[in-house]
Order: sequence, then structure tokens, then C-alpha cells
Amino acid sequence: MKSTSTLKAPERGLLPRILKKAGAVLFWIALWQMAAMLVGQELILPAPLAVLRRLLALSCTGDFWLTAGTSLGRILLGFLLGTAAGTLLAALTCRVSAADALLAPVIRMARATPVASFIILALLWIGKARVPGFISMLMVLPVVWENTVTGIRETDPGLLEMAKSYRFGFWRTLGKVRIPSVLPAWRAGTVTALGLAWKSGVAAEVLCQPRLSLGTEIYYAKVYLETADLFAWTAVVILLSWGLEKGLVALVGRKGGGAG
Repeated sequence: MKSTSTLKAPERGLLPRILKKAGAVLFWIALWQMAAMLVGQELILPAPLAVLRRLLALSCTGDFWLTAGTSLGRILLGFLLGTAAGTLLAALTCRVSAADALLAPVIRMARATPVASFIILALLWIGKARVPGFISMLMVLPVVWENTVTGIRETDPGLLEMAKSYRFGFWRTLGKVRIPSVLPAWRAGTVTALGLAWKSGVAAEVLCQPRLSLGTEIYYAKVYLETADLFAWTAVVILLSWGLEKGLVALVGRKGGGAG
């Protein structure tokens, strides 16, 4: 009986958590509604219902899904390239001291540089359709690199010594010790980097305005003073960002197991 109650405890806690989150959402929507009523001008602050109507109207068109899918594809490609590059460069800089001396300062400098500067430079170097993916990659690379380097350097020396004593060899040590030890830090880095990739990619779209992009639609909504559209497209960005993060967490897990 004791073990049964223990198993059911998380289930009983699920409904209160859902209700708590729903209550928080409803609170902010109510606050938004009150603010819209006080302002009394849809051009400045549209009501939630007006934004929802525009979102539903937009979602009934093929261009809406093509635009969202194109932006998603561009930014995800940049995220994947940045993750791969950051992981490989972390392994290289930890393995070769000369590479660390040469590359580490540049990667850290890239992380500290404002994203707007990179966007403007990228517009001079490459076509505007490639800028969002390129910017996403640049934002992801330093984060994944730093987290992976931390994971590599914090690998338990005792486990490495044990692998050496049992003559595991390079590949077996990599699979049994190094990768499991690095995975928690790497996973945390990729989840953080995905949010940065999405926000910086959409910001790049706003500035360079490629065809079929969420950022371009946000820019046009601002130019033509279509405030409800501006809020609706922004809601799409937020929902996609939330969905991507949840999907990535489900795919890679919030935390990895140790090497034991």
C-alpha cells in the first residue's frame, strides 16, 4: 500500500500544476485585455480576441504555413550546423593546445559581439536569404562549444584511469566514458542554444527581409501599422520557439546519465 501511494503522488500533482499554469496564462490575458480597453485604440494595443482572429485568419492561408516552414527550416539548419561545429571544435581545442590558443579567443569574442553587427556584416558577404541561418549558426556555435569544453574538462579522471587500466582503447573509452560524461553539459548547451538560434534568426529576418520569412512579415506589419498582424506573427514566433524547445528536450533529455 505504501509503494502504491508513492507511485500515485506524481499523478495527483499533475492537475494542480496544469491548473496553476492555466491560471497564470489567464491572468496575463486578462491584464492584456484590461490594458487594451484602457488604451482604447487597436492601432496601439489590440485586444487578445482581435489578435486571435487575425492569427486564425492567417493560419487558413497556404502562405502562412509556407512562411513559417521556410523560417523554421532556415533557422534549424543554422542550429544543426552550429551544434556540429561547436561540438567538433570543442573536441579539437581540448585535444590540441595550439588549436585552443588560436580558436578559443575568437569563439569567445563571437559570443560577446552584438548580433546586429553580425547581421549587417553578413548582408555584405552573403545573400539575404542565407543570413538568418548563418546568424543562427554563429549564435549556437560558442554556446555549444563552451558547454562541451566544460563537459570534456570535467570528465572524472578516475574513470579515464580505470578505462586505461582495463585497456579499453580509444573508441571504447570514447563510447563508455567520454561521451556519457560530456552529454549532460552538451544537452544543456543545445537547449540554451536553440532559443538563441531562434531569436537571432528571426531578428536577422526582420533586418534583411528575405522572402517567405516570419521576420519579414513582422517588419511589414510594423510598416503598414497592422498591429494585430504584428501581434499575431509574434505569437507564431513564440509558439514555434516553445514547441522547438519542448521537442528538443524530449529528444535529447533534460539531463544525461553519468558514465557509471
